[in-house]
Amino acid sequence: MHIKIKDININYIQYGNGKDIIFLHGWGQNIEMMKPLGDRLSSNFKITILDLPGFGESNEPPFPWSLDDYKEMLELFVKELKIEKPIVIGHSFGGRLAINFSSNNNIEKLVLFGSPIRPEKSADSLKVKTLKSLKKLPGMSRIAEQMKKYIGSRDYKNASPIMRQILVNTVNKDLTEVAKKIKEPTLIIWGDNDTEASVEDAKILEQVMNDAGLILMPGTHYAYLENINRIINILNNFL
Repeated sequence: MHIKIKDININYIQYGNGKDIIFLHGWGQNIEMMKPLGDRLSSNFKITILDLPGFGESNEPPFPWSLDDYKEMLELFVKELKIEKPIVIGHSFGGRLAINFSSNNNIEKLVLFGSPIRPEKSADSLKVKTLKSLKKLPGMSRIAEQMKKYIGSRDYKNASPIMRQILVNTVNKDLTEVAKKIKEPTLIIWGDNDTEASVEDAKILEQVMNDAGLILMPGTHYAYLENINRIINILNNFL
């Protein structure tokens, strides 16, 4: 399905029944990276997953958006789809957006997977590291191949000027003070061997947020997929 928000065609899927969950994927990714979770939760929840602007089948922003621009897009998206008080689940870049969105919007609960809040020092290699990590995951080779057009062949140097600047805008924003504004229950899940999002960020998030708990589990930046059965059990209990 497609919807036009801020003059951008946004691709999304929606299925299942129950309380609303919105999934927000990481940088260089798309709907497919969150669908394994959505599929397993759809019997009890209404699932909405979108390709964030600039990824998947959604259009690229017309100018270098900031994280606040992405937040505004998501606010309009939620309003157009008449989603009220959603559960928000985000990974990496999508987690950063989830934090920004949840800081001043009415949500039910928040779940963050490997979502850094401090400025990233190596924005130029972030997408390449993402692809390398993804290829190592069992059963994820097909998705890794799909991601090449967003990561492998369009790393920082080869990305469009707009997406390159968006990456810089995003990774340079410190979200520590923003995270402090979130009052809703928050679950932070991190891989103990995550080399792309520091575990220190996870600990900072747990400390500064009003109602947050941290779970460290074996794995990389994609611990939520590497431990998917355990993740589903945790989410069912938390949500």
